[in-house]
Formats: sequence, structure tokens, C-alpha cells
Amino acid sequence: MGRPLGGPRSAAMVSGVERAPHRSLLYALGLGRRELEGPLVGVIHAFSEVVPGHTHLRQVAEAAKAGVWAAGGTPLELATIGVCDGLAMNHTGMRYSLASRELVADSVEVMARAHALDALVLIPNCDKIVPGMLMAAVRLDLPAIVVSGGPMLAGRLDGQAVDLSDVFEAVGAVRAGKLDKRALARLEEAACPGCGCCAGMFTANSMNCLTEALGIALPYNGTIPAVHSARLRLAREAGRQVMAVLSAGTGARSIITRASLLNAVAVDMALGCSTNTVLHLLAIAQEAGAELSLADFEAAGARTPQLCALSPAGEHHLEDLHAAGGVPAVMRRLLAGRLVDGGCPTVTGGTVGQNLATLALNGPSAVIASLTSPLRPQGGLAVLKGNLAPDGAVVKQGAVDPTMLRHRGPARVFDGEAGAAAAILNGQIRPGDVVVIRYEGPRGGPGMPELLTPTASLAGMGLDAAVALITDGRFSGATRGAAIGHLSPEAAAGGPIALVDEGDEVVIDIPGRSLTVNVSATELERRQAGRTGPSRDLHGLLARYARSVGSAATGAVLT
Repeated sequence: MGRPLGGPRSAAMVSGVERAPHRSLLYALGLGRRELEGPLVGVIHAFSEVVPGHTHLRQVAEAAKAGVWAAGGTPLELATIGVCDGLAMNHTGMRYSLASRELVADSVEVMARAHALDALVLIPNCDKIVPGMLMAAVRLDLPAIVVSGGPMLAGRLDGQAVDLSDVFEAVGAVRAGKLDKRALARLEEAACPGCGCCAGMFTANSMNCLTEALGIALPYNGTIPAVHSARLRLAREAGRQVMAVLSAGTGARSIITRASLLNAVAVDMALGCSTNTVLHLLAIAQEAGAELSLADFEAAGARTPQLCALSPAGEHHLEDLHAAGGVPAVMRRLLAGRLVDGGCPTVTGGTVGQNLATLALNGPSAVIASLTSPLRPQGGLAVLKGNLAPDGAVVKQGAVDPTMLRHRGPARVFDGEAGAAAAILNGQIRPGDVVVIRYEGPRGGPGMPELLTPTASLAGMGLDAAVALITDGRFSGATRGAAIGHLSPEAAAGGPIALVDEGDEVVIDIPGRSLTVNVSATELERRQAGRTGPSRDLHGLLARYARSVGSAATGAVLT
């Protein structure tokens, strides 16, 4: 009769006389009894023909499946959804992006549990798919490995490296008369040369790099370019290695712990990652049952120097980081400074410290600074508090012009992104202003849309060193400038950002970690009475999401 059928979980679906109907359905797939003797491994990707970061994920999945087969498992390919934030930007589609994170997590849970899968190879690439799959991994606590689709190469135009953030900023330059439309057309054709997630340290690449710090991915997962053959070799090795993780009985919650999450926060600070990582790490922590708060980000930022400045904060791209040694090179520096925990387990079977000791890495470079000569003595992200954000706000301080680290100016108030974007592009915002965009939080947006269009327009018009922007919404990782997001509580939850009036003086002190409006508590209390925000006619998913989503300060998770 051969070996027993199924793995530790799939046996419940394939073993025994009463499971004959189940086996019949699996035989219909072309599987035979021999395949059912091995563990069933879900190889779950988010392929689609609408997301550039995902168009090649079937090829990555085939390599991962080959690794599973070689190690004695039976891979089963499944798919989930994925939103391209760039395509969803600045229209109704962006309200669905953050909400899709929960849908991705739920869909992975449904498919894994409904089909009694023994282990998972998770293949995300773009912004919300990475954290969504990580949330599912720790929720399920199955043996799991993440292997992403990898970053896009930077484009080339007139001998210069360019990426999507340059295109967004060029729109503002055109409106300001600094660039003509023919130059814009050349740039838009050159900036995104092929598959992969956009080439800078934007949210997708930030999260893919942090999978390495979490220990849930193999080394170099975050930086091997999407088009390199090494990406397929990595996927094949991930397929083989997940079988070892399964054999060891190591669930995802044994890998993603408070200690590994703190490692990820430290790497986040050193790399100068997207502010969205704060939302996502907090959400992953909640699913893992691990304690993590904004205070941990602030503490890590205070002790961890920024070692990298990739686009949009600098001229380098993910391919440059990879050539310089990738995330392991950054982590080795942090380990030497006792800024990460080398004892954390990883999916390689070794600890962080053991993994780093076996890798041949480069020394300090133009891409990765040393601990003794960092780019900044503090991390790339900062948490601000004050009467505008009692529960906290987040800024990518590594991408702020030094002249804007401290700023005060009159509030220019907009109840939504559209009005602010129009005012910026129509030249109605002046140097010194503080643009306030509210009712774009998790509940109020709903969906906490990314506000890349306003920030990129300011940068393209040359105002990123003269105008600040604050919001209860969030920003793309491609945002640069004095852009402060995640103000909590949000306006729709009665947060004080709802009480700011046109012309109020807003005071920003990033080094001092404060964000305030120069209005007395008595006056703010007076304004609270009777003040209401814009009404939204919500249906379907967005209506359900707005009713149940929590604060950005705790990860904007569903309650």
C-alpha cells in the first residue's frame, strides 16, 4: 500500500476510507497516490497581468515548486489578489489598497485551512501583499517561507538612473513650467524598464527587505533583481528549504517573535524604509501575538543610525544595495554594534548570527555606510507626538530636507486629497505653508490612501524644501520631503487634526519629536462642539472596512 498518505495536517483530508471522495477530487488534478504520500505544500502567489511587480510570479512559483518536488513534497499552486499602488494612486482605487492587505491575509488563511495544507511558500512582491501574506503566516502558524518576486531594475535616461518616483515628481515640474511634456513622455517610457516592484526603497522593497530581518525569508530575498536568474535559484532553494522547516515542525510564530520584529525595526531604521512599514509591522505583531508599539520604533530610531539612503532619499536603487551586499551586509554591521539580536531563529535552520557568519560580505561602500560614519546618527523614521497627534504620527526623516526638520507655518486645510492636489498644481500653495489633509485616515478615507500625488507635486515644483504636509492618511515609500502621516487619532475618530482652521500656526519639530498647532486647549475644545467632517456614500467592502478598522497607531487592523 506504500507510505501513509498526507503530511501532519493534510492527512486529515487524504487519509482513510472516509476520505475516498477527497482523493478522487485530487486525482482529478492529475495527482496520484504517490503524490498524496508527501506533504501538501501551498505555493501561493499574487500573479496578475495588471501589476508590473507580479507579472513574472508564475515563473517564480514554478521554481519554488521544483524545489518542493525535489525535497519530497507535493506543491499545489494557488493565487491571491494584489493591488498595484502606483496604478491605484490618486483616484478611488487607492482606498482599496490598505483594505486589500486584510483580504490577502484572509484568502491565504481560507485556502490553507480549507485544503489542509502542511506548509506554505508565499510569493508576494508589492506593497500590501507582503504584509498580508506575513499576517496569514503567523495567524496560521504553519511552516512557511517567503520568496518575493524581487525589485525592478532602475530605468536609464540620458545616462541617469530613474524610477517611478521621478515620473510622479515630473508631473509637478511640468505644471511649474520646469519640464515640457515631451521630456515627460521620454521619462515615463524609461522609468519602469520591466517586471519587479518599483526600484527605490518604497514600501514593497522595504517590506521584502524586512522579511530577511524577520527570519522568514532566505538571505538576499529583498534585493536580488526580479530579472536575474539568481531570483529563480532563490525560489527553488526556498521550495527545498520549506520542507526542512516542515520536518523540524517550525511554525511561523516560532520565527516571527517580538525579538525578530525588533530586528526588523532596527533594519528598517538603518535602511531608511517607507513609513508604511510601521503600519505593517504593527499589524503582523498583532497577528503573531507579539508586543510591538510606536514606542519601540522611537526607541530603535534613537539608537540605530541610518546607513543607507536609497531613492527617493538618495541616488541609489535596490540593485545597488544588492551589489553592496544586500540586507545581510546591513545586518552584519548592526550585529557588530549589538543593534540586532543574533540569536533569533530563521528559516535557514540557523540563527541570524550563524547565517551572517557564513556569508562573504563587502565592507563599507557608497551604498552602505559604516556604524562609525553613518549617514545619520539616528534612524530613517521618527515618531512625533503633540496636540495634533496625541497617539503619534510618523515621518521618514531620512528623506526630509535638513532645512525643514524644524518648521512653523500657516495651515492650509483640506478635507481630502483632491482639493489639496488641485491647490498645489494650480500654484495656490506658497513657501512656508503647512498643507493639512484630513479625513483620509483608515476610517475616514476610508482605507488611508497614499498621498504621493500631492507630495510628489510639491517636490517636482521645487517646494519640498519650503512646504510641509501633514495628514491622517499615509504616504508612498516614494514620498520625500517634510511629509508627516498617520496622525492619530484620525479626524474621523475625533482626532485634533479635525479641529485645525485655515491659517492656524502649525509647529513641526522633528528632532524634538513634536507636532503641534499653536492653539489653546480651550479653543480646541470650543471648536470640537458641532464640528463634522465630510459625508461619504459608502457601499460594499469600503463600508465594512470603515466600520471595523482600527487606529493607524496600532497598525490599522480590523477589530
